[in-house]
Amino acid sequence: MKRLYLLRHAKSSWDDPSLADEERPLSPRGRKAAKKVAGYLANEGVRPDLVLCSPARRTQQTLDLLGDALGAGVATRVEPALYGADEESLLAVVRGLPADADSALLIGHNPGLERFALSLARAGTELDRLREKMPTAALARVDLEVEGWSDTAPGTGVLAGYVIPADL
Repeated sequence: MKRLYLLRHAKSSWDDPSLADEERPLSPRGRKAAKKVAGYLANEGVRPDLVLCSPARRTQQTLDLLGDALGAGVATRVEPALYGADEESLLAVVRGLPADADSALLIGHNPGLERFALSLARAGTELDRLREKMPTAALARVDLEVEGWSDTAPGTGVLAGYVIPADL
């Protein structure tokens, strides 16, 4: 089994309309939500083997605010393919994860992240809630019933956890 965490970046700011989409920073509300997610990760003992983050400013700021909650020494990598990725692109990224990693966290964007989570999860008690919406700073945990990341395909997982900032 492999464990995949999918985190949508926290709420971004639209205060400066001259900024390119990729350059938009987090809003104060987004910073607060990211800190709540960090607390959740710490309390739950979530320690992924690898973190992949979109190059967008708001995703990188979300990652920065997770701070020590992920544990010292967790391997992190900026993954350009995550910016604006659709389901197929996200699946390709996951299939390419290193075999020795048992868990990974992807920090990215909607609508691709939400659609990807829904395509992977064939069951789960929180599935209906995820179908409603994956708001900013939402975290989904998908337990993949695969031997290796390369075996990941639609329907190979169970939505084993789903939390939004309003829950925290």
